[in-house]
Amino acid sequence: QVQLVESGGGLVQAGGSLRLSCAASGRTFSSYPMGWFRQAPGKEREFVAAINWSGSSTYYADSVKGRFTISRDNAKDTLYLQMNSLKPEDTAVYYCNAGRYISSNRLGALLQGWGQGTQVTVSS
Repeated sequence: QVQLVESGGGLVQAGGSLRLSCAASGRTFSSYPMGWFRQAPGKEREFVAAINWSGSSTYYADSVKGRFTISRDNAKDTLYLQMNSLKPEDTAVYYCNAGRYISSNRLGALLQGWGQGTQVTVSS
């Protein structure tokens, strides 16, 4: 069974940091761009960050630029999101996915259904 499993979420105070991980199993996504998305209560899922297959290019939503860093380790089939200077508005369930391309700073043609995600809660 092909899966992308997110982990690393938790409760943190504003200004704090968290590092999310997304581990692939059942197949490798090392040749595909990957990204992070999030969904806050009552809102639609939104793009957060994306990275090309080699890790040489990264893309961010304006709301997280300068605070979040996306990276990947293809040898471990794992995607990461380092989140610093967290704000209460970053509170959401965070999801990862792989896609076929990055265009207009967005990850397109997603390859997987959505997993369980990992909850990030930032208290003020």
